[in-house]
Amino acid sequence: MWPKLRTVRYARAWLAGPTDFADEEVTLERGNQRVAGTLTRPRQGRGPFPAWVVLHGITRRGRAHPQLQRFTRALVQSGAVAIVPEVPEWRNFELAPALAVPTIKAAIAGLRESGWARDAPVGVFGFSFGAPHAIAATAHPDLAAGLAGSVGFGAYCSLERTIRFLMTGTHEWEGRTHRTTPDAYGRWIIAANYLTAVPEHADGGDVARALRALASVAGDSGISSLDPRLDAHKAELRVSLAEEHQQLFDLFAPASDVLPDALRGAWVAEALAAAARRLDPAGEPLEALGRVTRPVHILHGRNDRLIPFSEGLRLRDALPAGTSARATITRLFGHSGEESFLAALRSMRELPDFLGALRSVLRIV
Repeated sequence: MWPKLRTVRYARAWLAGPTDFADEEVTLERGNQRVAGTLTRPRQGRGPFPAWVVLHGITRRGRAHPQLQRFTRALVQSGAVAIVPEVPEWRNFELAPALAVPTIKAAIAGLRESGWARDAPVGVFGFSFGAPHAIAATAHPDLAAGLAGSVGFGAYCSLERTIRFLMTGTHEWEGRTHRTTPDAYGRWIIAANYLTAVPEHADGGDVARALRALASVAGDSGISSLDPRLDAHKAELRVSLAEEHQQLFDLFAPASDVLPDALRGAWVAEALAAAARRLDPAGEPLEALGRVTRPVHILHGRNDRLIPFSEGLRLRDALPAGTSARATITRLFGHSGEESFLAALRSMRELPDFLGALRSVLRIV
């Protein structure tokens, strides 16, 4: 199918809501563990089709995240088949980047077994935390021959810089400092994983557990971390902590009308980043990205409050010379597509560029 026609079909499906798709629940063999997956294909058409693996990020809803489902179904309506493997650990807020490769490998096997995929390399599309690791996976010896290229939506390049942004609300690109109110959901998850590995906060397990619980409430309900409706949960969790730990909790989860201490946040960000490097060096994807040779397209929302757009641009620039790499920064989306595509009505001048980027993405397979 011609790329322009596929692009039109995708855009129409996203705007109007996808209708021509069929979902099938599948079981995938990820090493010695079985994980669930969703295979989505066109309801009409006999195939085989170009194929995609879609990797979700750190989210309680996993493959059932509404925007992920909408994206995948629109992708399928463009004339493709897609499989979304579940990563149970990521649903439980475990930052485990090493799971990307075995998960993608299991998903490719699921596509082959389904009979709906073309006998050709597939594309991989990663969201958020999963994005840089999906891109890096295209160079892994177990996967390189089976992957045609990758797309990252809302990707980070440096975990350290991302943590600093989450704790201070500042990031920099081309000598200009950008400031915004970050999505606190990200720092709750970072603290849940790494806070007790910071020597000064080794006894802060109660804070880490409280922040994990708060992230679960936000994720399960779909309420933004900045929404005042979470204030009651914050207050309840705060009073359950040891008194000497309550101010530390406030640094990560202040009431919605209170600004966190940016100076203290910057210090804690450095300590958390150091702890992350000690516990799991693979969380920093830069070295692995340096081996990528397959085509890469980065999509990133300019107003992303969880991972700043500068990270997407830095990831593009971190890829080896000679790699076909493109980045599209757009105001049409926030993080991982939470903002409606209908924002195009307020920013029509960006729509042609985005459709051109989408056409480039669909050419990967």
